[in-house]
Amino acid sequence: MQVILKKEVQNIGEAGDLVNVKDGYARNFLIPKNLAEVATEGALKNREQNMARIKAKQEKLHQEALAKAEQIEKLGTIELSAKAGESGKLFGTITTKKLCEEIKEKAGIEIDRKTVSLNAPINKIGEFTMLIKLTSKVKSELKVIVTASEVVKETLEEESTENTEV
Repeated sequence: MQVILKKEVQNIGEAGDLVNVKDGYARNFLIPKNLAEVATEGALKNREQNMARIKAKQEKLHQEALAKAEQIEKLGTIELSAKAGESGKLFGTITTKKLCEEIKEKAGIEIDRKTVSLNAPINKIGEFTMLIKLTSKVKSELKVIVTASEVVKETLEEESTENTEV
């Protein structure tokens, strides 16, 4: 089915693009979420008339994303500390939500947590790389260094080997 995208859809295209997608994907996901419309004759004429406006809007979003990427690159690294065990394993994980909050605090940039991807879950002390996809064309990498704020002694519960008589 041919559809005209109203907004950028990851791995499909940008706003204003005319794309072919499977019927079910269009009917069940793109159209109900107002991400696309069916490419009818009237919609195609309307698309051509609005193409200049769509391209200007895309260019503005691209420039904003480049500015955000530059600010993220200036950060270089983010250092976080969390409670960890003696072996370096964290109690819990550091989530993308926490990373976005940290970026907002340090650089003043709002980033959607869905745009952040990690090469591995952050559940131990060490250095990690996070990839931030601001748009389909603008991506930025940021290093995350995790240190232990408090080291907790790990103990194994030993089962008592007492002899009990029944």
